[in-house]
Amino acid sequence: MVERFGVLPEELPLLLCPNGTVLKRPSDAEAGGCLGITPELDPNAVFDVAVVGAGPAGLAVAVYGASEGLSVLVLDSRAFGGQAGASARIENYLGFPTGISGLALAGRAFNQALKFGAEIAIPLEVAKLDCGGANGKSCGSLKLELANGNVVRARTVVVASGARYRRPPIANLAEFEGAGVSYWASPVEAKLCAGEEVALVGGGNSAGQAVVYLAPKVKYLHLVVRGEGLEASMSQYLIDRIKALPNVELHTNTEIVGLEGDGASGLTGAVFRCRRTGEAHTCQMRHLFLFIGADPNAGWLEDCVQVDDKGFVVTGTELANGAGAARRQALPLETSWPGVFAIGDVRAGSTKRVAAAVGEGAAVVAQIHSVLAAE
Repeated sequence: MVERFGVLPEELPLLLCPNGTVLKRPSDAEAGGCLGITPELDPNAVFDVAVVGAGPAGLAVAVYGASEGLSVLVLDSRAFGGQAGASARIENYLGFPTGISGLALAGRAFNQALKFGAEIAIPLEVAKLDCGGANGKSCGSLKLELANGNVVRARTVVVASGARYRRPPIANLAEFEGAGVSYWASPVEAKLCAGEEVALVGGGNSAGQAVVYLAPKVKYLHLVVRGEGLEASMSQYLIDRIKALPNVELHTNTEIVGLEGDGASGLTGAVFRCRRTGEAHTCQMRHLFLFIGADPNAGWLEDCVQVDDKGFVVTGTELANGAGAARRQALPLETSWPGVFAIGDVRAGSTKRVAAAVGEGAAVVAQIHSVLAAE
């Protein structure tokens, strides 16, 4: 087939659509359209609420908003579940004492949202929020410009776009992404590194959950943290579990500064450096997991809403001038632009828990009702 179409190596992969069209190096959105996954949106429709992001927070808005009669559209550029969807096991979510995988939890929420009539468009990327309206008082003026050139109109918008995985400043990191370096620990990664020596960087709860999940499956696990220990950033129950694991070694005041290997063999080792002494040594391994936090996915908001010095969206009482041009106090989850709300990981000061994200998704629906009623 490659020979027949005269495809160059840099044009791979190919996607042959059911209608006979051949796409070269398609994007997620192009692949979704080719396979009939992405729904056709009515260009004349005006939704009560458009939600950007289909993680736990965004799906909660869909469930509670649609169940209360609001017309809800949820957009995501990749898949439902967000970062939580890549978690192998969530053990501290209320009502699941034996734990549940992030994908299973998100899948249930996805089906719930569809049951209540929410529209979910995946994969569709939002390129820009066009606030519209010179005075900022008209909720109906809100527009979401999509990467494919289409426009979605809504009376209110909920920013639930979460955060993207943070990458450490390692010169050749990109070379090994997908070839030994991972930002999540799913059953796929666990099977790939079974019985081998691995390293995991990070001191938060997500890192702790990944360690507990991976340790029984690997030969040895190096847990690397930049700080003095885990107490400042990880729940005690996870710390206690990690201490009880015989094949986990904690490296404090340590960072990874280099990776070894090549394109053919993938990752073969990582260079550890002590932040106190500067001493470095190489540890042989074929798998490295990075759980060092995330940066907000808020670039598409441009200058519409106020953000803090790290780029997270500011809401409620933290805003200097309330809900901007509306000349009123912003609602607790409302941004500086009236009718635009922010919830979940993208919101400044949010609690980085699945339960907190779901709670904010439920709470914002009541605030949306109050804004719509004031129109």
